[in-house]
Formats: sequence, C-alpha cells, structure tokens
Amino acid sequence: MRLLILGTGGMAKAHAQHFAAIPGVSLVGAVDVDPSRAKAFADMHDIPNVFTSLDDAIAWNGFDAATNVTPDRAHHPTTLALLAAGKHVMCEKPLAETYAKADEMARVAEASGLVNMVNLTYRNVAPLQVARTMVLAGEIGHVRHVEASYLQSWLVSKAWGNWATESQWLWRLSTRHGSNGVLGDVGIHILDFASYGAASDVEHVFARMKAFDKAPDNRIGEYDLDANDSFTMTVDFANGALGVIHASRWATGHLNELRLRMHGDRGALEVVHSTEGSRLRGCLGEDVEKAIWRDIDAGSVLTNYQRFAAAVEARITIEPGFRHAADLQKVLDLAMETEKERRELAV
Repeated sequence: MRLLILGTGGMAKAHAQHFAAIPGVSLVGAVDVDPSRAKAFADMHDIPNVFTSLDDAIAWNGFDAATNVTPDRAHHPTTLALLAAGKHVMCEKPLAETYAKADEMARVAEASGLVNMVNLTYRNVAPLQVARTMVLAGEIGHVRHVEASYLQSWLVSKAWGNWATESQWLWRLSTRHGSNGVLGDVGIHILDFASYGAASDVEHVFARMKAFDKAPDNRIGEYDLDANDSFTMTVDFANGALGVIHASRWATGHLNELRLRMHGDRGALEVVHSTEGSRLRGCLGEDVEKAIWRDIDAGSVLTNYQRFAAAVEARITIEPGFRHAADLQKVLDLAMETEKERRELAV
C-alpha cells in the first residue's frame, strides 16, 4: 500500500511511525498547507514527495490510500475529494463537526466501495476488546448499568504544556476556532468506548455541559474560551442498560484516563486505560456473592493502523467505519441539543 499522509501536525507523527512499521506499507507523500512544516515532516519520516495542496497530490496520483490527519473542520472536504479520486481513507476522529457532514461522508464512502476507517484510537486497547467479547458471550448476563469516564487534567497542570500560552490548546477552548469543547474532542472516544464495550448502541441521550471561567472575561488574545470543559451524559442503551458517561479537562490527578464499568445480572467488568497502561478486571461467578474483583489477562490486539492496511490489501471495509462514526456524531449533536433544550432526545 502506497500511503499519503494528509496533514503533518502533532498526531501525524504517530500515524507515520505506526504505518512505517507495517510490512508492505510505503509512505510516499505528505501534504500540508505549510511548506516548511511539510518538508520537515517528510524529512523526519523519509517521505519522498511533498505537496502543499491536496489537489496537487491527487493530480500526482502516486498513492493508493490516505490517512487524513487534518484539523476537524477539514475532514469533510478533503475526505470527499480523496474518495472522489478513488482512494481508500483512514480519517482521524471526529469524522466531521456535524452529523449532516459525517452522514454525507459515510454515504459517499458506502457508494464508492472503498475502504474507510475512523481512527478511534481506543479500539487498540486489548482489555476493551476482551470485555466486549465477554459481554457478547453473556458472561456478565444482561447488562443493567454502565459507567464511563474520560478524565484529563491539562486545564489544571502543565504536564502536556501551558494551555494558556499555546495555540494547540487554546483553539480547543474556543467555539469560534472550530471547537465543540471536550464533548467534541474526546466525547466521541468515550462514547465509542462505552457503547463498543457494552456491545450496544445508544437510543436516548440527555447531557449537561459547562465552560468554567479560566481568564478575565474568559478570553486570551483572539480566543474566546467558551467551549465546554466538562460534560455529563445519561443514556439509554438498546440492550436496556442505563448509562452514565462523563468527561472533563479539570480532572485533577488524571493525565489521560478512560474507565468503563459494566454491571450485569450475573457479573461485572471494569476496563481502565491510562498513561500507565491498561487493565481488565472482573467480578464473575462465585465472586459475585462477595464482590471480589480479579485481574483478567487481555493479551494484545492489532492496531487500527495494522487493521486498515490489511483491509486495503483485502479490499474489505472493517470497523470502525465511517457509518459508525457518523452514528456517534449524531449522538453528540443531539447531546448539544439536549443541553440547549433541557430535555432528553431519541437517537
């Protein structure tokens, strides 16, 4: 597979490193509107061709697939252009800023027959994959209650940099700069983490969100700091379970942690993924009576990058595809509406 990397910002480095390590994958081109950044990225990863526009790369046509690592608002037009050119596409999350755009991308991809995938990073977490398998096998019985959280602390500490002085963080706090806050940034991750682990889609949603005061008049330079910093969400799953999902950038003591607990009428499972690693625990069988939790070996799984490369070779689309990401975006869009209207909405 000859791969084009579209966008050469921070996340693109991870894409380049992962794809370069896969046998049979060649990094053949890099695209960025900033010529110096594109060249520096290409030099770092031994990429022979550099472009400052996607149109030029498509005209060159020396690639089979692309990984789209552009800013969120650019996903829609650039991905549609790649599909129109007959290229397989992996796209960073979220697929688009709105369900309408994400749905269009999914419909075009489905009609094209091309391989499409959204890089929902935490599908790479082996304990999540094993937990889902156990839920589907009925090992915890009927799922009744689901708890999921995504906790970050970069508005509290400077472990990831100084958010108040660096544009890479400030834009995430400003709706005028294209941010839907923590809901739009990591909401799709924890929503996928919960629904994938529980093996069930969301049917109803109600959300509350808040942007806390962070600076005088909540403004720093050109950035209005009005995007939500924290959200809480209650959901009904199609399998009948009730869910509580929340995320925050004010979670002091947590650099980057996802946690999922699923309680069934025969047992329970807990998945924790953080900067310190991943863990799966279960309360099963006779342990249910005494509430004893034991560690479960989850082994390892293929990464999204490996699975995308294999899918392109086989010409078969595998999950998480564009349609799944569009459905998640619909839930997130409705969550925004429930905040405005203060009422639950059906998906």
